[in-house]
Amino acid sequence: MGLPLLGENLQFFTSYNSFGIPPFIEKRMQRYGPLFKTSLLGQRVVISTDPEFNHYILQQEGKLVELWYMDSFMELIGQQVSSNTVHRHVKSIVMNDFGVESLKGTTILDVEQMVRQTLLSWSRMETIEVRMATQNMAFELGAKKLISYDSTKSAARKSVIKMLRDMLKERRASSISKKSSDDFLDHVIQEMEKEGTFFTEEASVQLIFALIFATFETTSMALILAIKFLTDNPAVLNELTEEHEAILRRRRNMDSAITWEKYRSMTFTLMVIHEVLRLANIVTGIFRRALKDIQINGYTIPAGWTIMVCPFTLHLNPSKYGDPLAFNPWRWKGLAQNTSKNFIAFGGGKRSCVGAEYSKVVMAVFLHSLVTKHRWRIVEGGEIVRTPSLSFPNGFHIRVLEK
Repeated sequence: MGLPLLGENLQFFTSYNSFGIPPFIEKRMQRYGPLFKTSLLGQRVVISTDPEFNHYILQQEGKLVELWYMDSFMELIGQQVSSNTVHRHVKSIVMNDFGVESLKGTTILDVEQMVRQTLLSWSRMETIEVRMATQNMAFELGAKKLISYDSTKSAARKSVIKMLRDMLKERRASSISKKSSDDFLDHVIQEMEKEGTFFTEEASVQLIFALIFATFETTSMALILAIKFLTDNPAVLNELTEEHEAILRRRRNMDSAITWEKYRSMTFTLMVIHEVLRLANIVTGIFRRALKDIQINGYTIPAGWTIMVCPFTLHLNPSKYGDPLAFNPWRWKGLAQNTSKNFIAFGGGKRSCVGAEYSKVVMAVFLHSLVTKHRWRIVEGGEIVRTPSLSFPNGFHIRVLEK
């Protein structure tokens, strides 16, 4: 369990240069087996690297475990409200804006328009720092979808919380006579007006902030790594380019928009996306809290303890993924990516990410415009360090040119 109070935080957050299993986890797997206990960030944690137990736990929502929200967020909405209730309400309103039906409509068009504008602006610069540039794009995409954010009219990300508070008050005051909802913020305001709601003003602001952060942080990191992997693997880039140029040739108008049907036809692109997510392991852990004592292999996980399901060990398991550290999109051919016990980039069980398809749409549309209309080269940086989250200590600078 490590040192008193400090636990094993220092060991867990030690940096390393690899896409492999974090040394902290690998050493303890070798010593203790696929499940072991530790203390992280003041929490008593059982880390699971066992595929069968992981799958079992993710199916036990509301029975043996509950979704672990930050204690600070639960305090905002009131301890009398269960995380199941929170998640159910949040999921239902998120689906309105990030579900498949929304993606089939205007969302995919909005994404393509912003991606084209972004890449064109990149091509007019001498160099861009990919981390910051993709974060800005992903932030604007997510914020536009959630709160109709317009960077030309709003001041910026540095004061996002204040901006959200002001926007919520302004929108709430002006929405009294509105009969229909336009975006996620309007849906939240509708929930705030219901009797007995747990959507207080501050809880709503924190929720929207968390969703904006989730959409831009995870999507932007996936885009950065896609650029890096494609740069380092010319054969993958060639096949990806061929797929998208074939899509262009099938269009009546070379500049016509990407439709849902065209997105679904991007077979190799989706294989690339899944391989990026498998190696990236952007989500370092999926957390659940034990509602009651859980018996496993002669041991007891006490009620109240946190269980960390570890995607790394599933995604890098050599018995499931041959040569697991190799970037090989072809390994996904014919596999059911979304249902595998060994691929949980978007979570699992009842808690599978409702924004999963949105993230894949953003990546696919970005890659389409990138490889058909532009070319690029690395200028400097690009070295990756994990702690265990990903970072680029020397940045990642590229030069983008129009074809």
